[in-house]
Amino acid sequence: MHAHTHSHSHDHTHDHVCWGHSTHSTAHHHRLEVSNLAVSYRDIQALQGINFRTECSRSMALIGPNGAGKSTLLKSLAGLVRPDAGKILWRGKALVSSSHEIAYLPQRGDVDWNFPITVRGLVEMGRYPNLGLWKRYSKHDEEIVERALTAMNLLDLQKRQISALSGGQQQRTFIARALAQEAHVLLLDEPFTGLDKPAQEALSQLFRELTKEGRLLIASHHDLQTVPSIFDDVLLLKRQQVAFGPVKEVFTEETIKTAYAS
Repeated sequence: MHAHTHSHSHDHTHDHVCWGHSTHSTAHHHRLEVSNLAVSYRDIQALQGINFRTECSRSMALIGPNGAGKSTLLKSLAGLVRPDAGKILWRGKALVSSSHEIAYLPQRGDVDWNFPITVRGLVEMGRYPNLGLWKRYSKHDEEIVERALTAMNLLDLQKRQISALSGGQQQRTFIARALAQEAHVLLLDEPFTGLDKPAQEALSQLFRELTKEGRLLIASHHDLQTVPSIFDDVLLLKRQQVAFGPVKEVFTEETIKTAYAS
């Protein structure tokens, strides 16, 4: 049995370690470690003293009031914001700039949905970090895009303009772009906001599937009721770290009160 799983994962090393064939040994190396992180904007301390470690195959909620630093933390992890102090290590190496293994999905309200691009066009954009300069879009790139569209159930919508999508379809298109990028880590800013109940349920299910495949999902989230049913871990923030750990252990009335106390 062991030999079988080993050869199975070996066949896919050129493909994507986290895409469907992540063994425990590979997932183990895919660790994200944050120590003593501090970030400020124009002299205002946005975050300080952030410490946590997590790894592939888990999902983590960032919880805290507006202005708590959730978006800032996501942008720091994406390599879009430079921290003033502290370290972010991904797979044991310092994260100095954005990596194609880490995908950032902005809030839907921050996206210009009137931009004239199709679902497929947006998903193809996920391949560009992998192509590098002057490389042609190849058969392999096309196969990965096809696979991402299929995984997110978007093949029938691939020619549709992104402006003509529902909220849930827009989210799935962005996730498909992250899959096409072969991202191991998905950083999502308020992904559930503005979705109706069925779309929220579908996205929760999708989160479970993506973590089962071996990806790490970190999302800011404001619906406290749904945290236990969606996420494994939680980081409660109020510019500083209030608590971090498994939802069952640290997501208590006390820590929530501390995070939201004015």
